[in-house]
Amino acid sequence: MQTLTPHVYWAQRHADISLRVELSDAKNVDITMQDNTLHFKARGHGAKGDNEYGFSLEFLEPVQPKVIQKSTQRQVDIKILKQEDRWWDRLTRQERKPLFLAPDFDRWQDESDAERELQAKEEERINKISVESRIRKDPYIGLKKGYLFMYNLVQFFGFSSIFVNMTVRLFILGRESFYDTFHTAADMMYFCQMLAVIEVINPLLGLVRTGFFPAMIQVMGRNVILFVIFGSLEQMQNKAIVFFVFYLWSSIEIFRYPFYMLACIDTEWKLLTWLRYTIWIPLYPLGVIAEAVAVIQSLPVFDETRLYSLPLPQALGGSLSFSYTLHIYLILMFLGLFINFRHLYKQRGRRFRSRKRKVN
Repeated sequence: MQTLTPHVYWAQRHADISLRVELSDAKNVDITMQDNTLHFKARGHGAKGDNEYGFSLEFLEPVQPKVIQKSTQRQVDIKILKQEDRWWDRLTRQERKPLFLAPDFDRWQDESDAERELQAKEEERINKISVESRIRKDPYIGLKKGYLFMYNLVQFFGFSSIFVNMTVRLFILGRESFYDTFHTAADMMYFCQMLAVIEVINPLLGLVRTGFFPAMIQVMGRNVILFVIFGSLEQMQNKAIVFFVFYLWSSIEIFRYPFYMLACIDTEWKLLTWLRYTIWIPLYPLGVIAEAVAVIQSLPVFDETRLYSLPLPQALGGSLSFSYTLHIYLILMFLGLFINFRHLYKQRGRRFRSRKRKVN
């Protein structure tokens, strides 16, 4: 069967050549580049019906051997990159233009248009370099990320050990494990919560983007419960509420700390991200409620023992019980819940909106 020649339309830019072959429903497309000459063969429906079509073009100047090809139902698009970014006077080495070749006016540019486009790209590149040069690179970024990675790793191991220990004891001892939680997990919880004070300092040093006040509210609030309520009152250490407070705290942190740890090395696990920004929605309010129950249970103990009571002048007599301070603290606790919950929910929204934009 005779091989026919299709209609071919061409256009150029400084960096590349584009060819549009008028051949619909093209099959068995074979495009090769040999000795700076493009060879095209395919079967499809062209100007003379369904047939075998082919052509060859020897380019005016050297081109790269790689050919970018895309076939659609109506045509075959071919892109060839020039070896040198420059404007050609014509497409082919032979001065006389082949009869099947015509300008592609939909993509056509004259040399002045191409020069303006090239100049705009160059200005964009220069502006980008200028902006990047104005941004000071932090020479200590590696050290900071290493420090944050190790901090989050240590906290993850600490809270994981608490969570695993409490879970195993719950399965073995059942409800009996509620009443000796403080004696089995308090030492590690002391360590983790004292170390958590660093989270209040990090925002002040500019090491993390987390707000100072939300971090301070959470860390200081937990430390009041741990050191003042549980640590100071032996009567509170055997109560079941200690189990629920510790278990809720550790349940949140075993997802939060590994999320931040991986962020230090620019790594993200989608499931971990979802858990970090979703599981706190029920657990965080439950944790605050458990803390409030612990405070309420401690009020009569402080009234009875007069621990941390404030002495009053002799004219007034007696002393002011610390329980009054805890009443105010209860109000501040739920105010802190509202502030932190709102802050975390906004963080969650920003995180998932940014992920959605990346996917799109």
